[in-house]
Formats: sequence, structure tokens, C-alpha cells
Amino acid sequence: MADTSFDIIVVGGGPGGYVAAIRAAQLGLKTAVVEREHMGGICLNWGCIPTKALLRTSEVFSLIKHADAFGLSVKDVSFDAEKIVERSRKVASQLSNGVKGLMKKNKITVFDGAAKLAGVEGGQRKLAVAMDDKSTVALTAKNVILATGARARQLPGLESDGKLVWTYKEAMVPPEFPKSLLVIGSGAIGIEFASFYRTMGAEVTVAEVLDRILPVEDEEVSAFAKRAFEKQGMKILTGATVANLKKAGNKVTATIAAGGKSQEITVDRVISAVGIVGNVENLGLEGTKVKVEKTHIVIDQWGFTGEPNVYAIGDVAGPPWLAHKAMHEGVLVVEKIAGVKGVHPMNSQNIPGCTYCQPQVASIGLTEAAAKANGLQVKVGKFPFIGNGKAIALGEPEGFIKTVFDAKTGELLGAHMIGAEVTELIQGYSVAKTLETTEAELMATVFPHPTLSEMMHESVLAAYGRTLHI
Repeated sequence: MADTSFDIIVVGGGPGGYVAAIRAAQLGLKTAVVEREHMGGICLNWGCIPTKALLRTSEVFSLIKHADAFGLSVKDVSFDAEKIVERSRKVASQLSNGVKGLMKKNKITVFDGAAKLAGVEGGQRKLAVAMDDKSTVALTAKNVILATGARARQLPGLESDGKLVWTYKEAMVPPEFPKSLLVIGSGAIGIEFASFYRTMGAEVTVAEVLDRILPVEDEEVSAFAKRAFEKQGMKILTGATVANLKKAGNKVTATIAAGGKSQEITVDRVISAVGIVGNVENLGLEGTKVKVEKTHIVIDQWGFTGEPNVYAIGDVAGPPWLAHKAMHEGVLVVEKIAGVKGVHPMNSQNIPGCTYCQPQVASIGLTEAAAKANGLQVKVGKFPFIGNGKAIALGEPEGFIKTVFDAKTGELLGAHMIGAEVTELIQGYSVAKTLETTEAELMATVFPHPTLSEMMHESVLAAYGRTLHI
């Protein structure tokens, strides 16, 4: 009989949950994870990782189609949809199995089932776990961390059916590649799928209800991305509302209102990417002090829910809905529980965001508009990819890096990028913000040559009228 009493039980084995469990085990706490489906959660199995495998395929495909620009000759370029999906699933499976290995390595007990809060007894939280084998297990723990994640939002009239109208899950495993697509929503998920399918040859239309795509990004980045996507042949509709979906045979006809006009477009498939809702159902929250607002659990800066010894992290606890935010939350919550000295609460301005479309988009901190709206005086620097030797050598001259500084203190307020490999470059500014670096330290930093990272330096210099290479 496995142990049923623990110091910490984590409900959910996604990025936040499994990382929280590992950190708890490192601190000597007896730890368990309850996972109802796949270790690694949506991210490893149906989100971050397999989509990046798909996007890598489209990136390579795009390079091959432009091989002549590199002095290469490639004939009869084609692709095998089944093999593309198979590779993506293998990558996901490899990493999911890796998480299972980490659980064993750290002596973390894993229960395959669905858990719900079941009261308190003798100062211990009680959990009832409906196991996959239909049995029920009663667990107790001093502390419980809810890390149940989220799922795709379904809008009335636009619900997915798994066949003609897809969520991200179906979009990752198409039995065949559609020739035409409508993507509803232009956040990271919608744009990544739009970019993937367009690069692989599909006719793609993106409908965004707000006035610009990638609406959380800096306005200049959004505008640049729109021009780049349209140059690739993507159709972008902003200020657009999808009012109706009519299914007939193997096609979907959508009625879209945009710019004061209404139009109908007929496509093979529709991808609905209109946000997410937290998985808060069937957790036994009724009768507790856990508050739920807009499908997400309300927490304080330490992940505390208001119910004694119950915490929440990751997507179920609200935005930003990012795996790395969930991981960091998991660590800080566990360390706070364990009484580790020097634990700092999450600073959302130090969380980078990445979108893996072509061109890539990455950002951290305040946009120029947000900084000014906060009453700050700013200095802004920009540097284009066309001014960077490495970018030109790579055949990637499109894009720019933008930095925003507090004009009075020199504090780095934000950084915004679009172009090749910016999802890797952004971490440099992440470190700088965490260290509370000013423009002086960034200017004095030596960046290697020739690298794309030199543009980060030049952007800082540009904010103070000192740019060198343009």
C-alpha cells in the first residue's frame, strides 16, 4: 500500500505542478502529484513543445523553398503530413516520459487520477482521488497546491467539433493538411498556427476582434507583424467579429463583420483560438474560502487562495498564461511554504513572452504606450535587423529590437522584438531586468561579434543617441 500522507500534494502535473513537486522534494518535503491525464500537462503534451516541433518543420520547409538564395539547388520539395505530426508527437512523448523520470529521481509519489478537496482532519488537508483504475484513494497533506491548468475557451456558435472546427489540440494532429483555414483570434496560439499552416501552403485568414493582431505586444511590433504576414499571403481582418459558422460537407462558411461590412468566407477548417478558461470544476472548492473570478482562482502574491494551506499556481491562477510563469510560481510558493529565506514574490514585469511565428516575436516589461500611460518619461531606442551583419549572413534581414527606458532613472522598462531568434535573445533583457540594470550597465556590456545579440546593445545605444551601425 502506497503512502497516503504527505507534506505537500500538488494537484496537476503540468509545468507548474511538476516543478513545484521537484522543488518541494529538494527541500526535503514528502511530496505527491496527482495527475489525471499526462505528466507534463498541456504544455509538454499538447501545447508549447509539440507546437514548436511543428513550427520547426515549417521553418525548415521555408528555408528549403528559398534554397537558391543560399546558393543551393533543391528540387521537388514536398512534405508528408503524417510524418510531420508523428515527429511532433514523438517529441512530446519523449519529454513527457522525461518528467516521469524526474518524479522517480526525486522520489515523488504520483497518483494517476483526479483529486478534489475533501475537508480537514487533525490539521491535515484531505483529498479524495478518483483513480484511473476506478478505485478511490484518500490522501492527506499539510499543504495542497492546485495546478490544474486551463483549457480552450468555447464561444457560443463557434464551438469546436473536433472535425471542421478545431481547438489547438486538433490543429496539432490533422489527419490531412487543409488547403484553407480561418483562425479566430490573433494571440500567440492563433498566430503560431496561422504561421505554421500558411508556411506549409494553406490559404489562411485571421480574424481578430481588437484593432490589431498580437494585441498584447508593442504597437510597432504588431504593425510590423501584420505587414510581414500579409507579405507571406496571409489575410488579416482586425476589428472583426465572426458571427456564424455554417458547416456543409467538408467545408465551413463563416460570416465575418469587419470595417462596417459583412462578408462570408468558405474554408476547409476553422481554428478557434479565443482564449482559455481555468480548470476549476470538480476540485471541491465549494464551501471553502477559495474564490473563483472569471474561471480563475484568486491568489495573493504568494499563491495563497484564502483557504488555509491551499495554494494555486499557473494557468488556473490567472494571467499571464505561460509555462515559465507557472514554473516560477511553483518554486516560489513551495519555498514560501518551506520557510526559505529571501523568497521574492512574482514580478509580472519580469516575465518574458514569446510567439514562435515567422518572424518570431518576444517581449518583456512595459510597452512604450503603457509606460507613457503610467505617467513615465521615456527614452526609446530601436535597431533594425538590416543593420546587423549576422542577420544579413543568415538571410534574415527583417525585424527590429526596441528598448524602453525611464528617462529619469535609466531603468529598463521594457524590450520588444520581432525577427529571427528573438525568442532566444529576449532572455538577455530578462536577466537585465531581474538585476535592475540601467542603461549604463547595458552600454558597458561587451556583446560578441558577429551575433544577433549585438542588436540588443545597439538598441540601448540608440535610446541615448549613441547607435554605431546605422
